[in-house]
Amino acid sequence: MEPPGNDITAEQIILRWDTTASENAGVRMIFEGDRQEVKCYLQAVDLVLRSVNSSSLSDDQSKRANNAIQIAMARLEDEFRNILIANSTPIETEPLNESISLTPRTTPRTSSCRSDSPEKNEGSNGRKDESIARISSASFTDRNERSVTFASCRSMNSIREQDLLPPESISDLRCIAERMIAAGYYRECVQVYGSVRKSVVDGSFKRLGVEKLSIGDIQRLEWEALNTKIGRWIRAAKVCIRVLFASEKKLCKQIFEDLGTTAVDDACFMETVKAPANQLFNFAEAISISRRSPEKLFKILDLHDSLMDLLPDIDDVFDSKPAESVKIQAPEILSRLAEAARGMISEFENAVLREPSRVPVPGGTIHPLTRYVMNYISLISDYKQTLGELIISRPTTGSRHCDSTAPDMDFTDHEEQSPLALHLIWIITLLQFNLDGKSTHYKDNSLAHLFMMNNVHYIVQKIKGSSELREMIGDNYLRTLTRIFRQAATNHQRATWIGVLHCLRDQGLHSTGSFSSGVSKSALRARFKSFNVIFDEVHRTQALWLIPDEQLREELRISILEKLVPAYRSFLGRFRNHISENYIKYTVEDLENAVLDLFEGFAVSQHSRRRSH
Repeated sequence: MEPPGNDITAEQIILRWDTTASENAGVRMIFEGDRQEVKCYLQAVDLVLRSVNSSSLSDDQSKRANNAIQIAMARLEDEFRNILIANSTPIETEPLNESISLTPRTTPRTSSCRSDSPEKNEGSNGRKDESIARISSASFTDRNERSVTFASCRSMNSIREQDLLPPESISDLRCIAERMIAAGYYRECVQVYGSVRKSVVDGSFKRLGVEKLSIGDIQRLEWEALNTKIGRWIRAAKVCIRVLFASEKKLCKQIFEDLGTTAVDDACFMETVKAPANQLFNFAEAISISRRSPEKLFKILDLHDSLMDLLPDIDDVFDSKPAESVKIQAPEILSRLAEAARGMISEFENAVLREPSRVPVPGGTIHPLTRYVMNYISLISDYKQTLGELIISRPTTGSRHCDSTAPDMDFTDHEEQSPLALHLIWIITLLQFNLDGKSTHYKDNSLAHLFMMNNVHYIVQKIKGSSELREMIGDNYLRTLTRIFRQAATNHQRATWIGVLHCLRDQGLHSTGSFSSGVSKSALRARFKSFNVIFDEVHRTQALWLIPDEQLREELRISILEKLVPAYRSFLGRFRNHISENYIKYTVEDLENAVLDLFEGFAVSQHSRRRSH
């Protein structure tokens, strides 16, 4: 179509590009052709727009002008759509995801992460109790993933607008939008813009892995699948808010700012992103109102932290009145996530109190519940900044607790500590209370004391191993726990060795008052036999018992030897000459070697101790 001559009217120029009247006009696009042609057409539209508002037009002229306007607006709408489609491609999300995932950043939260596998050092009791799995599954298997997630959340910490269209295309779109809005085709322009750009945003969403799931769909997902989707959402939300939505807002301003009497740029922006934004926030909302299982706590906190981190950017991107319905969702979801986190702490406390397993762990070693609870607490301490702001009330204890069997606790000695720290102390108290109950299922009191010693010692070591946890728990309570496990060790020794040492007393061995000549050989033979039988039983039995901590094991052996060896050496010295060597089964060295067999968790025959006989 050749450029019109000077004798062609504006209406004729418009009509020549009428797709309903000209087959050629339907094939070609004005803005893909010669720029002079574009200029000529826009001038024609301007001229007709001015004439429509003229009072000097006759009815026939006014009718023709309005018809030309309708044709021009239909044409410009097609041109507008074509420019948008031809130049719109989804944002390249892969580099953005990499910049989020790979940017290293050390944070106080991740610095204390310890690789403490729940199965480590469990000896023969590596299998988890199902009831424990219910309160701890998925909580301790993704610490590294959580650390990466948090580091990635903090790496893209500013809005990064991108140029979504070439400058010349933006200029053409603005020229078209200006005329459509001036002609009263505001709604048509917004709808065309929104429909095209919305499909582009949807494409970016798919690349980011943001799925269209209803709240019901999300709440029906298994936790393992949901756990993965939360991590993906955290990464995607950063890109969506700080790049995708921010760039769409910038494009809307470039094309529509200051056109017309209303904020067209804000309207177009919301036409484009409202549905995707609601889709994004619906996921977080569904998580916030889902069942409050303790294993979800740390992902809930990751979600809370990422959303809190995004809040200023959400306020910036959705700062207009049309965007208010989207903007208010974030603080509402944050509030629900905070409440969910508080509820999950409470649920965990109740689960620790009520964990019902009754089968004693073999050898009195560390109970799986102890490992999981302490790992859970360690993770809580990693989130102390967030949880310190969310946990604002003290634990409910004793008769005020929802479970009447809960122990009472006086926090008078912990006035200086935060509510979160008090909850950690309360969880440990509940764990001890539960372990005390489990210890009663051992038929041997000595083994029950060993069980308590092992478990409370493990609690102490976990606290000492984390600077954050130790700071929160405090040295006063740590000293209390240390006294408890040392008392359990003392109780174990008394229950075990009082019978052995009783055999080494002098009472009952003298038939007369004379120490040298009045030894009853029959009583002495019976005494040595008793000692041998009792010690053999202790040796055989307690070699099967297990103290997994090497240092504690050695300390207890040394303590036993310090009491047993001097007493046995003295007894032998006093009475060896009064009885046949056949009744003396153990030398002092044998006794020392036998004690070294104890608490390894294996039968004596499996050892390779050096024995002198």
